[in-house]
Amino acid sequence: MRDIIEQVKSTLPLYESDTFVCGAKGSCVGCPKKLLEMVDSELMYWESALDRGVMPQFDEIRRFGKMCTSVKRGLSRNGLI
Repeated sequence: MRDIIEQVKSTLPLYESDTFVCGAKGSCVGCPKKLLEMVDSELMYWESALDRGVMPQFDEIRRFGKMCTSVKRGLSRNGLI
């Protein structure tokens, strides 16, 4: 799970200021700001859980990976990746 977290951090523009703004007025396909906030909150949750010794189940890892893939696709549609 830590490897997945590091890969997400290096792939998605989570902490770049220009991605945390509302999309192109009227032509936005999914809100990049909300998508990145969702990924960021999941990242913080899992980093905290792993630090406490909580090990994720396979379905939790799969769900997290699927969510990150969907967010990456949404950011790509908006021209941010």
